[in-house]
Amino acid sequence: MAGRGGRTVSDLRRDNRTAVLQQLYFEGPMSRQALGPATGLSSGSISNVVTELAAEGLVEEAGSVDSAGGRPRVLLRVAPECGYMIGIDVGETRVRIELLNLALTELARTERPLEHHDYDVELIAGHIRDGIAEVLAAAGIEPERLLGVGIGVPGIVDRDPERGAVVHGQTIGWDAVPLEQLLRAGGQLPDTVPYFIDNGARTLGQAEMWFGAGRGASNAAVILFGSGVGACLVTDVVEHGRAVEWGHLTVRVRGRRCRCGALGCLEAYAGSEALLERWQEAGGEPPEGVDEETALAAMLAAAYPAPGAVADPVAQAVLEETAEYLGAGLSDLINLFQPERILIGGWAGLQLGARFLPAVRKYATSYALHHPARKVTIEMGRLGPDAVTVGAATLPLADFFSRGGRRQDAAAPGQLPAWRTSLAGRSLA
Repeated sequence: MAGRGGRTVSDLRRDNRTAVLQQLYFEGPMSRQALGPATGLSSGSISNVVTELAAEGLVEEAGSVDSAGGRPRVLLRVAPECGYMIGIDVGETRVRIELLNLALTELARTERPLEHHDYDVELIAGHIRDGIAEVLAAAGIEPERLLGVGIGVPGIVDRDPERGAVVHGQTIGWDAVPLEQLLRAGGQLPDTVPYFIDNGARTLGQAEMWFGAGRGASNAAVILFGSGVGACLVTDVVEHGRAVEWGHLTVRVRGRRCRCGALGCLEAYAGSEALLERWQEAGGEPPEGVDEETALAAMLAAAYPAPGAVADPVAQAVLEETAEYLGAGLSDLINLFQPERILIGGWAGLQLGARFLPAVRKYATSYALHHPARKVTIEMGRLGPDAVTVGAATLPLADFFSRGGRRQDAAAPGQLPAWRTSLAGRSLA
């Protein structure tokens, strides 16, 4: 039976379950008495929902607290083992696969290096399929217990009704790759376990906004700084968040050629791959036969050596110029979207970290308009190298919450990300 606005009793029950689950997950443990004011539900509704969720094994007791003059109040929490998620980061140096429970405790992980930036589609799909099987076997978890598999990828992700998630990764040579279809065709997961595929910067942004340095902010830009650069915007303009190809803003007319084929992109100057190339072109000596992360660490050590050692002025100059390019790129985000916070993550961003941040701040605020520049803070993200993987794992978690703690009946290719609706009404404070 439909009520006002076409909402049914089933819709209301689902929404009540979602409200309780999300409140317990993000703000719990909490008592039944505290859940009422926090969710806006009546005590009767809270009692019914909690009883139902507890009977399904989704909510459990987590101790008690004293009450004013009465019996101790039982605290409730979302049961960490009532479901599991796999988060996958298809990075530009490796594919990382992690199995987590609902508390985001890592139960198993594996990594597959990408030698010589080999982004062959079948190779990466094979890494993903094998990695999923490996972490499930290591933890002794049956595939049917998964809420879903979240995957962060480089590039733009479209959703096709027939093929599911389709990836346009121009910088890695992917042209309309039907990744979801490839994984579903060759994998061992049952149809009831959905895939959620999105841009890696978006999954990083979601992780930082849910659990990291973005909590409490309604407007933020989260930067993914790795071999290339990307960003996730969480602003009033773009609703709850959107990945943007920030690395392909033109920062220099007729400048260096970018991996995407265009001239003068920010990524051609500020990505780790370009940074190392520019060091070598300027006369520096990057180590040979090592991966990109090791080479970048060597560049930093050359520019900022131990006390008593001689610094490499070429490395210092390239890093300073890179900080200026990054700062100028951030100034565009500041002027266009006026975020409260800018958070920098990604493996290269974490390596450069404290050495780099003051210079990036200086250039960002000097290039930006004064008023929005005075209102923004520029900080490092808090979730470390696993942030993209954790963010990917939250995609199936968000879908689970949006369904009121009920699993999908079958995989739904082409489904829009659930996180846009799963957090509706939830304060990030």
